[in-house]
Amino acid sequence: MNPIFDELKGKVAVITGGGGVLCGTLANALAKQNVKVAILDLRLENAEAVASEITNEGGTAIGVEANVLNLESLQAARKTVEDKLGICDILINGAGGNHPKGTTSNTHLLADDLKSAEAIKTFFDLDPDGIQFVFNLNFIGTLLPTQVFAKEMVGREGCSIINISSMNAFRPLTKIPAYSGAKAAVSNFTQWLAVHFSKVGIRVNALAPGFFLTDQNRSLLTDADGSLTSRGNTIIEHTPMGRFGEPEDLNGTLLWLCSNASAFVTGVVIPIDGGFSAFSGV
Repeated sequence: MNPIFDELKGKVAVITGGGGVLCGTLANALAKQNVKVAILDLRLENAEAVASEITNEGGTAIGVEANVLNLESLQAARKTVEDKLGICDILINGAGGNHPKGTTSNTHLLADDLKSAEAIKTFFDLDPDGIQFVFNLNFIGTLLPTQVFAKEMVGREGCSIINISSMNAFRPLTKIPAYSGAKAAVSNFTQWLAVHFSKVGIRVNALAPGFFLTDQNRSLLTDADGSLTSRGNTIIEHTPMGRFGEPEDLNGTLLWLCSNASAFVTGVVIPIDGGFSAFSGV
């Protein structure tokens, strides 16, 4: 336990999407500061796996099934959390993701693409249902948990909300317009919430991870033999620190934003990207 973050001891954190690699790591980091952690995930087995890892190391955690797009599911999850751990002090809105139906085949549109006999998905072929799914998962999936868990934070000291934005919100990546737009909305919403909640003692900030190898993007960035794909190489070439992020690279910023060390910080979206957002490519 880091003495800098002593005041986190005994607090209750709720982490949506907590069964994933990045948010599971965040959950472990909080648990090491003696925070009681509720791991919320659509897949209960994933949530319970992370919770078991924490409890096996002496921490306090529970896995809870929750659908961030369903109000009743979130309300049921809140009751479980409050019954077993107490009222939420820290909310991390980590649920999110992309969908193939919101993704183009190529980085640029060429005139011949419209005549091609190959199965090329251009901008004109994007599925509105796929776009809506991605936007709902990332934006509505941040809004609804905040409505459910933040209400009990009002007027209490030391409460904070951490949203998970993305490097896409700063510089939209090619091929994934739905995800880039949705994460830009999360960043904007973070600033809006920070102002809205500023008189009731709730701070709202966001992490904007750069490029981390996860189950969702591994096949896009690496080949079966572990070598980098063309897209993976391009990312590394544009990351001044010359590597992908490790999940643990998020922990320090998370703990700082959750603690009194950042007591006068609200409404910021912090890139954790190895310098990607600072590099012009030249």
